Amino acid sequence: MSAKQRILSGIQPTSGSFHLGNYLGAVKQWVDLQESHDAFYCVVDLHAITVQVDPKVLHERSLSSTAQLLALGLDPDKCALFLQSHVPAHNQLAWILECQTGFGEASRMTQFKDKSQKTGADRTVVGLFTYPILMAADILLYQANQIPVGEDQRQHIELTRDLAQRFNSNYRDIFTIPEPYILKAAAKINDLQDPTAKMSKTNSSPAGVVDILDAPEVNAKKIKSAVTDTGREIKFDQAEKPGVSNLLTIHSALSGKSIQDLENEFDGKGYGDLKGAVAEVVVEYFRPVRERTLELLKEPTELQKILKIGADKANEVAEETLRKSYDAMGFIPRA
Repeated sequence: MSAKQRILSGIQPTSGSFHLGNYLGAVKQWVDLQESHDAFYCVVDLHAITVQVDPKVLHERSLSSTAQLLALGLDPDKCALFLQSHVPAHNQLAWILECQTGFGEASRMTQFKDKSQKTGADRTVVGLFTYPILMAADILLYQANQIPVGEDQRQHIELTRDLAQRFNSNYRDIFTIPEPYILKAAAKINDLQDPTAKMSKTNSSPAGVVDILDAPEVNAKKIKSAVTDTGREIKFDQAEKPGVSNLLTIHSALSGKSIQDLENEFDGKGYGDLKGAVAEVVVEYFRPVRERTLELLKEPTELQKILKIGADKANEVAEETLRKSYDAMGFIPRA
């Protein structure tokens, strides 16, 4: 067993490109955590099929997500990077956990309630209902000590902890009880066109989202067209100046300069100056990432080799956890 704390986190291949919020809200910190933790990172392609998806698109997005994670700094020598569908134990453990989960317990999950209300009961698939239980299986398979998540995922971690404790109590101690590792909220990035709302592919207009694989001129134009606020003073005030505050947050997160230093730097300057500076920082930061991603995508065989190495490591851990779980429940091992 590694002396390092083990972490597990995943990202859905729901788009051809990650956006700025994905990177600053999660992936940037994954890169740091692979240095200090025994890290397992997963492209959760099984979670992506709770909505209808074209097979060709899913294939392309899964490879693109892998390439972007590598280009952004994940190192296969420092972490296990793999596709969820390459580890069959995810689905196998999910069934065991579904049989430990109360119907009312699953019904209370906020994400299911929100999404099912939008689509209607007749158009909501059962997979969306059981999605949090598959997520619990994702976590518990790897005996993770900590789970890097945003504040909005805390409910899922609580369900995971409840299911692990219930199984351990009903059968025997198999699962590590994970703790949430709440990712720092300092880099919460909002929509460029609606700076009071979180940047999101689902709810935002394309003009409000910075995609890291977009051409430099496209992202520069989006940032220069960002909604700002009344007045001219450049200061951080999320209540009164959400647009300016969002731009300062983006600059600070990518340049490493403090908000205070940026306020001093732009003292007496206009919003156009701030937008121009933020556009330059974003474009130059992601230029090598975009170039590296496109290079990697020209070599899909190499990407699949990297994914196989990650899946081999993941399967080794996951199969051992599944074996112990089956044994605890009384299943007869295959001869």
